[in-house]
Amino acid sequence: MQVKGCKGFRVIIEQAKEVLNIEAQSIIGLMERIGPEFEKAVETIVRAKGRVILTGMGKSGLVARKIAATLNSTGTSSLFLHPAEAIHGDLGMVTPDDVILAISNSGHTPEINRILPILKKIGARIILFTGGLDSPMASDSDVVIDVGVEREACPLGLAPTASTTAALAMGDALAVVLLNQRHFNRDDFRRFHPGGSLGERMSFKVKEIMLTDEHIPIVPVGSKVGQAIDEINAKKIGATLVCGKDQTLEGIISDGDLRRALMNKKNIRRVKVEEIMSLSPKTIDENETSIEALGLMEAHAITHLVVVDEQRRVKGIVHLHDLLGREGFRINGGIIPATRTHR
Repeated sequence: MQVKGCKGFRVIIEQAKEVLNIEAQSIIGLMERIGPEFEKAVETIVRAKGRVILTGMGKSGLVARKIAATLNSTGTSSLFLHPAEAIHGDLGMVTPDDVILAISNSGHTPEINRILPILKKIGARIILFTGGLDSPMASDSDVVIDVGVEREACPLGLAPTASTTAALAMGDALAVVLLNQRHFNRDDFRRFHPGGSLGERMSFKVKEIMLTDEHIPIVPVGSKVGQAIDEINAKKIGATLVCGKDQTLEGIISDGDLRRALMNKKNIRRVKVEEIMSLSPKTIDENETSIEALGLMEAHAITHLVVVDEQRRVKGIVHLHDLLGREGFRINGGIIPATRTHR
């Protein structure tokens, strides 16, 4: 193999873009093929009492491993069965209650073709991701999902590229639909990810992670917007609360409110905060969990939640970044590393 010097910058960029375009088109092409067979695959897995056992050789095997990991983390018990190891004893892990998800671009993979009849005799249902709809493997399967692509991104047409992307994307589609069918929620996700930084964050109470005392950005009712801007810059979370007597919450001014005000008002720093603040900010109780806080933020497309008591007196504020993570997250102004051990 001769090694030549790199081609020009434009050629390199265009080649890279062409690869991404081919792979993108391979995924878009799958949308037209989502139909009864996909629905049948979902129903087969949902009704199964056992696990989803994925199998594939080479690059398809790597895709199968990733899909198995995604299924496991979203509520569908799965494992990977290497087809070559299967014929040397690993078939013993398969039961009649299991569902097999085999991946083969051609449908002619010898190692998988050898084990599918045995898997059928065991009683497992077989789902196949393939581009070879007329292949022997397709004939031996109960459900066949077409993941074929027009061409690989590899200019030689040899290295699996677009075909593995398409199979992986279809696996993600299957995993997400199964997640919804099983009503898998954030509590379930946290239970399956107890060692992960996201799972750990979601287990904290709001009162453990909210900003309190001098760390809360606050200006009093009647203040000028200039004071609110100074407070936002000082506290660095992109908003400030507007409070009345006894720290009672009256409103909030976010970066977005400031941008909108700049479009409509002159001498913005001299305007009173009441003229631009958002009324009725979304609030949360300090004893709710981070999961509930995140759910509220997602539902209302916001990045801040105000923590108040029964009289709407401000006790703290929670920012989205402190839920999902900076280098760590804040607890009363201090930074807790993302790898903190769960208490």
